[in-house]
Amino acid sequence: MTAVGRTPRPAGPPSRADSPDHPEGPPSRAREWPGPGRICLALDGTDTEASLAVAAATEAHVGVFKVGLSAFVSAGPELITRLAPRRPVFADLKAHDIPDQVGHAAAALSRIGASYMTVHAAGGRAMIAAAVGAAGLDLKILAVTVLTSLDAKELERVGMTGSPLEAVVRLAETALQAGAPGLVCSPLEVGALRERFGPSDGGGPLLVVPGIRVQGAPAGDQRRTLGPREAVALGADLIVVGRPITAAPDPAAAARTLAAELAVV
Repeated sequence: MTAVGRTPRPAGPPSRADSPDHPEGPPSRAREWPGPGRICLALDGTDTEASLAVAAATEAHVGVFKVGLSAFVSAGPELITRLAPRRPVFADLKAHDIPDQVGHAAAALSRIGASYMTVHAAGGRAMIAAAVGAAGLDLKILAVTVLTSLDAKELERVGMTGSPLEAVVRLAETALQAGAPGLVCSPLEVGALRERFGPSDGGGPLLVVPGIRVQGAPAGDQRRTLGPREAVALGADLIVVGRPITAAPDPAAAARTLAAELAVV
């Protein structure tokens, strides 16, 4: 199918001018997405200094740092402001609230230097549009379709009809109609979303893909997973990888190996 009528996304978030909110200058966003590769490193732990140490060790091999909910609640905005000069920061907070609240959250994250923020597509068009409107040019809103921890049986329990793929496509359409430039989906839906909405460099959405499992790694609480090379081949722009790198004996080596594998996809 042809891509939906959308403006092609820029290669990365532009640097913003100084503002009263940043008397000492704005957080640096000099390095544009996707950095040296398609890896988004999930820094989801509650030990802030440990997260910063892993970030420093892996910086040369990843494109984006993801700050998850547990990390953000533990460290607060400081973690984002300390990571932002190194790589674009993805604030994976999965906001799902009334439009006014989500809009204010998006504005606040933009001020502290985040480059990406997640909201739940199930929050509806008005909520997503509020986030997009408040985010400005520096913060890109990514709409989460269906969590990778949910399978068809669990979706039915929470009242969502159809298969996970059908739910993902419905929510993706809602998010894109509301102006979201990107989507979060499992690797199992990447191909269908690319076919329906087109490539990101041709007006389609940025696709950020968790549920990535390297060979031999346990699935954990994920239900819809795939390997990193397969996800990229299907059309993922950015793959989210956490424990296979952060829990490795040598995180830098693990990130370097994965980056090398993806370079030839």
